[in-house]
Amino acid sequence: MDHKVITHWKGNSQFESDNPSGKTLLIDTSEEDGGNNSGLRPKAMMLSALAGCSGLDVVSILKKMKVEISDFRMDTYGELTEEHPKTYHTVSVEYHFYGKDLNEDKIKKAVDLSIEKYCGVMEMFRKFARVNTSIHYHND
Repeated sequence: MDHKVITHWKGNSQFESDNPSGKTLLIDTSEEDGGNNSGLRPKAMMLSALAGCSGLDVVSILKKMKVEISDFRMDTYGELTEEHPKTYHTVSVEYHFYGKDLNEDKIKKAVDLSIEKYCGVMEMFRKFARVNTSIHYHND
């Protein structure tokens, strides 16, 4: 399967980019860098793609396992190189699960399956960065 994305310059430093789903998003930079600060930053979007890919895996696996959670979030951090072109050299993904009597073994299995087998974005990140992951359980 191939994906096609069309990204159209909207003036100044702003771009509008589509997605195979037909949805669009704005890409921009800070005012200090000549933008309007009106859209998502490209490198940060990569972190969102990583979290989104793994998150979709995890919720799908947990649903199949019939594991109940009340909330779930991922905090994703990227450390950039000092020299240009600035790229992520280290990325950390923290998985936070909330609920009553969380089944930690099944949640860990779901996260591990995403990290090790299913998340293609995670595998792409491993080609250029060290990826660290951690799981945090917040029992009500």
